[in-house]
Amino acid sequence: MNQLRFVALLLAALIPGAAHAQQYPAKSIRFISPYPPGGGNDTLSRIIGDRIGEQIGHRVIVDNRPGANTILGTELLAKSPPDGYTFALVPNTFATNPGFYPKLPYDTLRDFAPAGQAAQSPQTLVAHPSLPVRTVKDLLALARSKPGQLSYGSSGNGSVGHLAMLLLTTMTDVPFLHVPYKGTAAVLSDVMGGHIPLTMSSMLTTLPQVRSGKLKIIALTATRRSKAIPEVPTVAESGVPGYEMTLWYGFIAPARTPDAILRRFNTELATALKHSEVVEKLSTQAVEPSPSSPEQFGALIRTELEKWAKVIKATGIKLD
Repeated sequence: MNQLRFVALLLAALIPGAAHAQQYPAKSIRFISPYPPGGGNDTLSRIIGDRIGEQIGHRVIVDNRPGANTILGTELLAKSPPDGYTFALVPNTFATNPGFYPKLPYDTLRDFAPAGQAAQSPQTLVAHPSLPVRTVKDLLALARSKPGQLSYGSSGNGSVGHLAMLLLTTMTDVPFLHVPYKGTAAVLSDVMGGHIPLTMSSMLTTLPQVRSGKLKIIALTATRRSKAIPEVPTVAESGVPGYEMTLWYGFIAPARTPDAILRRFNTELATALKHSEVVEKLSTQAVEPSPSSPEQFGALIRTELEKWAKVIKATGIKLD
């Protein structure tokens, strides 16, 4: 008996976290959302969290920690115990912030463990109906005819829309004039009013205006067409091969979270994202489920870090 007990103890020592993983989860899980309540990140956290909570039999509590362009909430996660009870839902900002902030209070690769991608949503390139373009090629030709004069609005420096247009500039060598606003609503209002000709924004905010005729849609920024508007081409298939700017969301955990726990969470996440009610709720946000393994999400983060560091350096943009 003593020998068997010794072997059991030895195995437990050799497989750290194994016993913990077998019992996991034994209590509520916290999702840090580095944004205020009511926004897209918060909404997704609650939709996914409610479903996972039902699956595991424990509550998932959304903890909103906005501030400093998501840095405050992300730093909080880095300092949380690596026990599988705290995750954060992060968007592209997680991969673009290092390009803007050389001295972050955490290491983007070293201090976190990818748990899996959750969802994605393309941006839309839209214009005032009077702008004399129908395609991306038309738009680039018009912009070339008046270098640096054709303006576009975004919800602010470093926003997804701003970065999407900067990527277009770096891939085509066609300059546009950036006009930053304080929020998406103000940008769309001015584009619809004809005060500014162009913007990049989410499908959720633009499609109602496109369908009412107040905006003209030119292209999508994803790698493939959307099921919601299959007739609209992507930027990549419209003359800019390789172009992609997809708004993505994924879960990360503190570094050193046991692998067995990360995989259990990833399984629960994938199951939740297949649930019909979750799929329907995400579709109302113009978001598509896009589950991935921890390794696949980690690869995406590394690719995005490199991609946006080059764009930010090449364009020299600074945050306000």
